[in-house]
Amino acid sequence: MMQTRRSGVLRVIFVCGLVGLCEGAWGQAETTPMKTYDIAAYVWPSYHPDDRAKVFWPMGIGEWETVMKNAPKFEGHEQPRFPVWGYVNEADPYVMEMQIAAAADHGVNVFIYDWYWYDGMPFLEACLNDGFLKARNNRRMKFYLMWANHDVNLAWDKRNADDAFLHKNSALIWKGGVDRAEFEKVARRWIAKYFSQPTYYLIDGKPVLMIYDLPNLVKGLGGAEETQSALAWFRDQVKQAGFKDLELQLSMRKDSGRSLSGVPGDNIGTQREAVERFGFNSLTHYQFCHFVDVNRDYNAIMKDVVGDWNSIATNYAARYYPHVSVGWDSSPRTFGVKGAIVKNNTPQNFERALRQAKAFVDAHPGQAPLITVNSWNEWTETSYLEPCTKYGYGYLDAVKKVFVGE
Repeated sequence: MMQTRRSGVLRVIFVCGLVGLCEGAWGQAETTPMKTYDIAAYVWPSYHPDDRAKVFWPMGIGEWETVMKNAPKFEGHEQPRFPVWGYVNEADPYVMEMQIAAAADHGVNVFIYDWYWYDGMPFLEACLNDGFLKARNNRRMKFYLMWANHDVNLAWDKRNADDAFLHKNSALIWKGGVDRAEFEKVARRWIAKYFSQPTYYLIDGKPVLMIYDLPNLVKGLGGAEETQSALAWFRDQVKQAGFKDLELQLSMRKDSGRSLSGVPGDNIGTQREAVERFGFNSLTHYQFCHFVDVNRDYNAIMKDVVGDWNSIATNYAARYYPHVSVGWDSSPRTFGVKGAIVKNNTPQNFERALRQAKAFVDAHPGQAPLITVNSWNEWTETSYLEPCTKYGYGYLDAVKKVFVGE
């Protein structure tokens, strides 16, 4: 039996060396296609030169500057983690061709790009525009956007991050919310520049757009009714562009049952009520730290994670796509602050988590076979699939074992 993988699809080919082993003298060799899964890894697109980013990383190589300066914070701290591939420019299409090949070979067939818009212009777009979209082998993968519409403080700046993490310095660099006019400008960019790409990820013929910060979306647009109106306009624009509809996806937080904050005096309801009110089609998570306690053993975390998957699938009208994080430790961004740290997130335990996500997908055959993973390259949050000096290709090999085969 030979196994080959092309364009994210596994083909299993049975070869009969003797006629008598086939169905008959003139029979054809049988094939048993293996179910395919969409393994979508988030991409933090900061590892390339960007003039605007020098406010955080003055060396001009993006957040590699922070990775290079990483050091352990206490005895037994499993840091630093360094990339096997080195401090590469991820806006270089030749670098991205190498990364696409490694991802696709191991079963990662979708990239979810963190996408930013601040002060009336995009931020950190070059990784996608000049790297992925210009890579000659990008047809091996799909991609879609997560609008990372959060505010930006000094947490990205290692020189000042300790004070930002400890709330001693609340300086705001950029606001993530936008008003209606700015939202329309942004949405038209998504449709024209990205949704039109042949590699853009669709669910049931609908381009997927994920929103990271729901309260900030409402705050920027001016209220719940204004947000409903803006999203209805957006859907209409997507349809006018020739698509069936928009697949609006939400990056969820822990469901506290309390009303979400938005514009003062404007009650936008609980997270579940807001999902229905604003017409989100599907749900997932960005990071374990957004909905469970991550300051403990990885296997204990997964028990709660699976419980949340099932609870969301039962209690929300929108479809839920399971999320798996590789780990969490944001201390590389600081000099002294360590915060919560996931323990025992070995490739073997990560593999078990992927098998649980696979089982969840198999139990929900009426929806896309999508699993989101944090992340492809979050080195300063210690949650990455790229090969590192500690585990080599271990995390990527775990994906391959579960979704491609040995």
